[in-house]
Amino acid sequence: MAKKKTKFICQECGYETPKWMGKCPGCNQWNTMVEEVITRASMEKRGSLGGINETIKQPMSILDVPSEQEPRIDTKMKELNRVLGGGIVPGSLVLVGGDPGIGKSTLLLQMSHQLAGSEQKVLYVSGEESMKQTKLRAERLGIHNPSLFVLAETNIEFIEETIDNLQPTFIVIDSIQTMYYPTVTSAPGSVSQVRECTGQLMRIAKTKGIAIFIVGHVTKEGSIAGPRLLEHMVDAVLYFEGERHHAYRLLRAVKNRFGSTNELGVFEMKESGLVEVLNPSEIFLEERAKGASGSTVVASIEGTRTLMVEIQALITPTSFGNPRRTATGIDHNRVSLLMAVLEKRVGLLLQTQDAYLNVAGGVRLDEPATDLAIAVSIASSFRDRPTNPGDVVIGEIGLTGEVRRVSRIEQRVHEAVKLGFTRVILPNKNLGGWTIPKEIEVIGVNTVSEALEHALEG
Repeated sequence: MAKKKTKFICQECGYETPKWMGKCPGCNQWNTMVEEVITRASMEKRGSLGGINETIKQPMSILDVPSEQEPRIDTKMKELNRVLGGGIVPGSLVLVGGDPGIGKSTLLLQMSHQLAGSEQKVLYVSGEESMKQTKLRAERLGIHNPSLFVLAETNIEFIEETIDNLQPTFIVIDSIQTMYYPTVTSAPGSVSQVRECTGQLMRIAKTKGIAIFIVGHVTKEGSIAGPRLLEHMVDAVLYFEGERHHAYRLLRAVKNRFGSTNELGVFEMKESGLVEVLNPSEIFLEERAKGASGSTVVASIEGTRTLMVEIQALITPTSFGNPRRTATGIDHNRVSLLMAVLEKRVGLLLQTQDAYLNVAGGVRLDEPATDLAIAVSIASSFRDRPTNPGDVVIGEIGLTGEVRRVSRIEQRVHEAVKLGFTRVILPNKNLGGWTIPKEIEVIGVNTVSEALEHALEG
């Protein structure tokens, strides 16, 4: 009889302990310890499956390793290619996370259809839907392709057998939290199951050169459910973001071994599925009210692309003891800091005012180059002075009220010219070393006060 061993594993961070604890010592979370039973036989079986007992490879000099240029697989979706760094790398393992109902399965089914259209076998494994339900989804999206194979299975060993028989070039696993390994006693979705299943899929991807996409559910905090180890194991992590009430969805690369991180792709959800948005700046600015106070346009860099986004601010006298600071799409702490700078360095009495800030279109901005635009929006709403609709404001603000230089200024200005803006207010230290386009006026500023004088003149 196989010897049994009991241990407790934290479902948040994967911390292991032989006895139960109320509070995890690793992540300090309460009531996250779950009991798991491990048998000696299962451990040995897993070791052999993981390739421990296979032929041991000898180390090789890095100069002797043959260098092969593997072409990337084109997905026929420009936005997805952009996020992945130019296409799918053969043998890569990609994790796609997002809120329920955001469109993860729709995106991957559309991508599978496009790849199957280029005479490549694609296997779509669904652990959440039956084959008939997947077929209904495919009919709604207009997908009819004989090279797209569908499998409803949650046992990872059966899936591996299917892969050996079918020999696909591309696999989708929907989702990793429903998959289980028979030799692991814990329930599907637990730390041990997710770790084992991902490890097995990683081995398949690397040894057979098959690109595998994994769908991962997210927790209410917005991170991938299961252990953090999952994000470390895979080659790329893509987050699918978007508001339920907006039709636009943002695909953001949080980690990418084969391309730039923080790259952004924009899609629009329609009845026929996800449609890519090739020029998102126009979409984000199309509903902008001309001549309204508290509205400023900023050129933000997301990955390698420039986005022109409108920042809106509403400053009203508070009716409570403590003024409210509400921000959507911007870091709330950053807003409080900028308001403190405006109060101290510019003399705006904001301590008795409620502040409501919003980034139009549902985008999330986290780079410091948006500071000056936020400050101009707040001052414009407070003084009730409209900003010039042809202005773009770029710059980082320090605690002394100085405007600091930002990166890739030339790219930002060219995007402003392309969309028909007439003037750019930017840091004075960014003025040298590049050619200013003739179609646009550039004003360099050193302090926040100077920027407000130019932005709110007249």
